Amino acid sequence: MNALPDDAVTQVKAWLLELQQQIVDALTEEEGGGEFIRDAWTRPAGEGLAGGGIVRLLSEGQVFEQAGVNFSHVQGASMPASATAHRPELAGRAFQALGVSLVIHPRNPYVPTSHANVRFFIAEKEGEAPIWWFGGGFDLTPYYPFHEDVLSWHCQAKAACDPFGEDLYTKYKGWCDRYFFLKHRNETRGVGGLFFDDLSEGGFEHCFGITRSVGEAYIRAYRPIVAARKETPYGERERDFQLYRRGRYVEFNLVFDRGTLFGLQSGGRTESILMSLPPLVKWRYNWSPEAGSPEADLYDNYLHPRDWLGINA
Repeated sequence: MNALPDDAVTQVKAWLLELQQQIVDALTEEEGGGEFIRDAWTRPAGEGLAGGGIVRLLSEGQVFEQAGVNFSHVQGASMPASATAHRPELAGRAFQALGVSLVIHPRNPYVPTSHANVRFFIAEKEGEAPIWWFGGGFDLTPYYPFHEDVLSWHCQAKAACDPFGEDLYTKYKGWCDRYFFLKHRNETRGVGGLFFDDLSEGGFEHCFGITRSVGEAYIRAYRPIVAARKETPYGERERDFQLYRRGRYVEFNLVFDRGTLFGLQSGGRTESILMSLPPLVKWRYNWSPEAGSPEADLYDNYLHPRDWLGINA
């Protein structure tokens, strides 16, 4: 396993806090009013999870119905099942986990929901070298999609990856398509983006560089879409469809999302973990969109993996 610099945690933590503030500042400007509350929390050392974090949350805004940007740095005595299921060598190891995770639920149905996450783990066992890795990514969940928005989103994703290898975008984009997939619905959560995990190959500086590039690309990709669509007129029909489709977001986060499962299984702070859920949501029995409708366009053209940039054509 690649060696870690002595100040690895300090480096990552400083960058994560800076990233959190940069994203909050950009979203506050886009909101044009209102403030993100700051809720700092701590857990004392002892049984279970220890550490703390900072929640930044905007609720009931004009642009963002709910926008949450979380930082956390926690330690635990053993890795939870959600982590060891695909990496059994981590069982029985103590761990540190640092990350920024965010979910933005806009008010206007023409503005997509977005999610981003960047994280750093160290799993340690006395007498053995630590196992460490980075993970992260971002993805976009539109309700009434615009093709040019999806292209710009993926162009920013590719630009974040290109300095680290010409095939990296294709690899992480495909991983995102597979990960953010609702198997019981046979559809993607949205139009994808990037996803990576277990990243340690190439050494700390290389992996930290990839993670920084992806994390900092998120707001560059999302903010222009918000600015272009936040004033689009909408009515009860569009709002109703948005709330219905938000149900898919809830289903994914509670059934499949590794981060949610890790947080709950490790005894994390529930309010912070479930902040990703939308404030309002609807479900319907056996509903399907009318053929040829704007709602059907989402199902027909956007909820399946696609080579948006024509890279593999």
